[in-house]
Amino acid sequence: MIDLRRFRVLTFDCYGTLIDWEKGILAVLAPLCRREGRDWSEAPILEAFADIEHREQERDPAALYPEILERTFLALADRLGLRRDLETARAFGHSIPDWPPFPDTPAAFAELARRFTVGILSNVDRASIAASIAAIGTAPHFLVTAEDVGHYKPHPAHFERAAALLAERGIGREAWLHVAQSKFHDIAPARALGIPSLWVNRRARRPGGGATPEASVVPDWSVTSLAELAAIARTEFHGH
Repeated sequence: MIDLRRFRVLTFDCYGTLIDWEKGILAVLAPLCRREGRDWSEAPILEAFADIEHREQERDPAALYPEILERTFLALADRLGLRRDLETARAFGHSIPDWPPFPDTPAAFAELARRFTVGILSNVDRASIAASIAAIGTAPHFLVTAEDVGHYKPHPAHFERAAALLAERGIGREAWLHVAQSKFHDIAPARALGIPSLWVNRRARRPGGGATPEASVVPDWSVTSLAELAAIARTEFHGH
């Protein structure tokens, strides 16, 4: 069982952990497949997205995330047998503000932000994530984006920037817990850098990796929701 009292800082991945990006992705792609007579279920759509998005991020790590999403859509269209519609690609690239928080995120994140210094390490740009933070309802104490560091996770740049920010506050890696759904993007680089990690298994009742590539790395701890993490904190801090 995790002892949260040993940590002063919690950092979070945003999309897949705080924001239900799979719901947002499928809100665009699933109806499009149906309209064009392509009988794709959710799993292969998301798996194709995971593969192509990561490839685009590796190919051009300095590109802003809406551009990555546009390119991902066009490559997905080729793979899924859809029309390469540039207007739809642009709309998909700018659909991030429509991606909803998980139902438990607003209350749990607000509670955790009262107990800890909280940060977000995200693979998007500052403009896109601003709308997501507004939807969550509680701003993090600090934020590191792909736009800031010129790389996309699992590259370690997000974690290195966060480590430097925390070192300025006199906080070392032993007092920092990284919380994320993606083993590939988050748990693996955190482990490689000696940062304790907690896996939020948002897909606990669904097979496959969804919108993230799969990875075999083992997290230090795991929960199935942010509400579960907030409940652990409440118990350990005796409701204070």
